[in-house]
Amino acid sequence: MTEAEFTSDRTGVMFKALLTPNCVLYLLCPTAASAWGYQGHKVVGSIADQLLKPSAKQQVRQILGFDLRTAGPWADCVKSVVRHDDGTFHYEVDPNHLEFEIPCTPFNAKEERARIVDYAKRNWDTCSYTPDGFERGCHNTFHFEDVAIQRMRFDRNFEGQNAHDLVAAIGAAIAVLTGKPMAPPFPFSIKDNKEALLMLAHFLGDLHQPLHVGSVYLDAKGKLVDPDAAHAVDPATATSGGNAIQDQNVNLHHEWDDIPTDIGEAATRELLSDARGLPASHGRIEDWPAAWASDTLLVSHDAFTGLTFELIQTQPSDTWSVAFDDHVAYLRTQDAIKRKQLAKGGARLAEILNAIWP
Repeated sequence: MTEAEFTSDRTGVMFKALLTPNCVLYLLCPTAASAWGYQGHKVVGSIADQLLKPSAKQQVRQILGFDLRTAGPWADCVKSVVRHDDGTFHYEVDPNHLEFEIPCTPFNAKEERARIVDYAKRNWDTCSYTPDGFERGCHNTFHFEDVAIQRMRFDRNFEGQNAHDLVAAIGAAIAVLTGKPMAPPFPFSIKDNKEALLMLAHFLGDLHQPLHVGSVYLDAKGKLVDPDAAHAVDPATATSGGNAIQDQNVNLHHEWDDIPTDIGEAATRELLSDARGLPASHGRIEDWPAAWASDTLLVSHDAFTGLTFELIQTQPSDTWSVAFDDHVAYLRTQDAIKRKQLAKGGARLAEILNAIWP
């Protein structure tokens, strides 16, 4: 008998699967799941911290005043900024979800909190993005792509990408740190090197979460739709990177945000080994984000393999349920993919900064 650990996709707790030749026995235990938007970003930053060359490490410390592990969650902390009807912006903590504030405590100082609010304000209406009629601020679009999984690469000619998406945001941050002009139409307002580095530390993590890049578009029968065939996205088919797909009481995107709980919040020996073994990138640094998005898009194919969908809700927006050919096998695959992608994210964050400050 062998034992494997997985994060439960239904309960949000840790379970152990005891594998025997004839059966799988689930033993639930009350260990809270870890979210990529928090622990995962810390892990990516921690890997990068340990792979930085001396010059890059010195620059990071000088610009930020803290390490990349601390910086990693910053761009998600920005989501606590709210715009009120009178046009003012405020950082507001949700008392019902105080756990989301845990990684944001390093930014509680007055000047750090002011930076967060100012960043959100400056990047609130630099684009037009109201997929459900509610404006959340353009800075929220910097975190993702929604390229259909039928595609084999990231391409600016495909649906599901735009000028203010994840790849563009990473490119803008790189431009600021290298002293080069941002590519038009300039949908980003980046105040200084510190802001660019805070963005980069977070978005390299997002770029390697498969459902932040690849997405499925589904019809009323739960069948795949190809938005590129019509050269337009039908909003009724969009799943927002799996956020509109429910596995009982948890959406599929959130399941992929959860990292294996044994990793914790820092680089492990195995992740560092994988990160150090990643082949070096070639070509211009400006081309790396798109190439890495293509790599993650291919990984997202595996994230949707063996899944079937059924429409379960049409109001106020479409929602689908998901079923699995083999749920235990899917969780094993998911676990392995997450580890590889976290290692890639950390390695490539360090690669960019080592290239900027050799």
